[in-house]
Amino acid sequence: MNKLFYQKLAFTNIKKNSKTYIPFLLTCIITIALFYDICSLAGNSGLDSMPGAGEMRMMLILGTYVVGFFAIIFLFYTNSFLMKRRKKEFGLFNILGMEKRHVSLIIAFETLITALISVSLGFLIGISLDKLLFMAISKMFDTNITLGFYISSSAIKSSLILFGLIFLFMYLNSIRQIKLANPIELLHSTEYGEKEPKSKWIMTILGIVCLSIGYYISLTTKNPILAMMLFFGAVILVIIGTYLLFTAGSVTLLKALKKNKKYFYKPNHFISVSGMIYRMKQNAAGLANICILSTMVLVMISTTFSLWIGMEDLTTQRYPREIVAYIDANEKDIQTMRDVSKQLLKDKNLEKENILDYRYVEFAGYQEEQSILTDRENIYANMTGAICTVMVTDLDDYNQSMHTNYTLNDNEILLYGKRKEFGYDEFEVFDYKFKVKEQVDEFMGNGNAAANVSSGYFIVVKDETIVNDIYESQKEVYGEHSSNLYDYYGFDIDASKSEIEEYYDSYTKALEDAGIEGYDVECKTVSYAGFMALYGGFLFIGIFLSVLFIMAAILIIYYKQITEGYEDKERFEIMQKVGMDHKLVKKSINSQVLTVFFLPLVTAVIHLAFAFPIISELLRMLMLSNTQLYIYCTLGCIGVFTLVYILIYSVTAKSYYSIVKRN
Repeated sequence: MNKLFYQKLAFTNIKKNSKTYIPFLLTCIITIALFYDICSLAGNSGLDSMPGAGEMRMMLILGTYVVGFFAIIFLFYTNSFLMKRRKKEFGLFNILGMEKRHVSLIIAFETLITALISVSLGFLIGISLDKLLFMAISKMFDTNITLGFYISSSAIKSSLILFGLIFLFMYLNSIRQIKLANPIELLHSTEYGEKEPKSKWIMTILGIVCLSIGYYISLTTKNPILAMMLFFGAVILVIIGTYLLFTAGSVTLLKALKKNKKYFYKPNHFISVSGMIYRMKQNAAGLANICILSTMVLVMISTTFSLWIGMEDLTTQRYPREIVAYIDANEKDIQTMRDVSKQLLKDKNLEKENILDYRYVEFAGYQEEQSILTDRENIYANMTGAICTVMVTDLDDYNQSMHTNYTLNDNEILLYGKRKEFGYDEFEVFDYKFKVKEQVDEFMGNGNAAANVSSGYFIVVKDETIVNDIYESQKEVYGEHSSNLYDYYGFDIDASKSEIEEYYDSYTKALEDAGIEGYDVECKTVSYAGFMALYGGFLFIGIFLSVLFIMAAILIIYYKQITEGYEDKERFEIMQKVGMDHKLVKKSINSQVLTVFFLPLVTAVIHLAFAFPIISELLRMLMLSNTQLYIYCTLGCIGVFTLVYILIYSVTAKSYYSIVKRN
């Protein structure tokens, strides 16, 4: 036998099965290219010159793990489809006298050829795209870079190890299936599963329960901390529920319709329901995958775009003034800090404006109706329930900072709810029972309070004596875990970016030289770079992963169209042989294809709608409280993705109709 026989046969098989192999090859190539790129970007030393380099590198490193994990799952999934389509071919080889070890050798050469082509072209495309992606990141952060050719040896090494193992285990899994099956089973493998599926009420009910619990968690979770803890559990429940309802629930529903004789025994319903039963049985897993991938794309793109677009508002909320100093309430240090600030502004010929100057104390408690309980046992037992923060300042500071002229009687307060409504006329904390005179619409800016993930209340008491008394009370309760009494001093500067950065550096150094302790100084302009890196990283990874998920959805849809094409071709022949009108049969099958194809998209939109409340709470943790912005971004993403989805259908449907029309 010719030494190159198996190699030639492997090449011939790939060529003969080009309709299924070429999309798989393209997927491998793109996945390798994207994995190389994200590894290369994570290790690119050019990131060090960008603002917020640490945050961006962290996001990219996280992205490498996500892309790698996705590559393992998805390539195994698509390879299993290839094996399923080719089992009949391998069974024919066995019947013609070829041993299983020879078939395994052919598969080995096919895997080797696929791996060599994928890795070679993947690296070529990845290296070509690497610089463009780095330029895109630089553009996001408005940073100039030096153009040049760059190849990451560490990214090549990581890619070779990961995808070498993936191709090795795909090969081992393929020969495992060949070894365990006998030739007759392989020859008739594509015909298995033609028996009418049975109703699976237990799986259907379990799917409904999982989906209902996931939806309930999302709709009822109103606490950002609780949302963070429950989100992934809800996601897992929705994924399980989706798979169960697609695989079992759809068939159970169609079988129930079939038992309804008045509905079933009509020409349109008879063909549609019968065809859909088999179609859902064989394609349920693929449809569930498309649904989950579509949901992931919509969630990632809508949230990351919302964060990126709303970044200016987020920064202003976190940093209400250009320069902000938090300092322990020590009169000597406070005066020194103000004197240093005043002198520096004078030396640099700058003017401060929009001054915020107030004293406050902030502590945690557990809300029970109108009372804020502060016993530690109660708080620790309800960390994810009604825990909230309380920030207290006095009336003079509030009126001065907010330019108002409120007055308060003894035991009266002004109250502002942060992410939480207060529905009572009295507010009780420690030994105080305050009467809520008015719930105000806005409060003094405080970046630390804005960054606090828990909801809470800002209250204005009559005088500083009450503030000090509450401070002492919480200190007595919480001991070493108590909060300090702080002075907040913030102002804006009408100056250029470089002048502000220079002032900030001088200010922090001067305070350090003055020997002041217990203070923290922040600058909006300087910190903005960190926000850009964090939310820009979210956006970049979101787009990056969305490209992967969309590619995965395209391939699953394409393979589904091919599978249904071959099945519907046989159905066309059978239905016409028993006397059914050609036009009616074609109309019915087209209707089934469209229904099945768009079912994942509709379900994904429903998932997104129910996930909206819990995602909104998670975005609040990232200080995005602009729900309207998130709604607009979500609707826009749904619209764009729907157009992409329709385009995918239009392109992949050509393969379906080319198979069916051979009839």
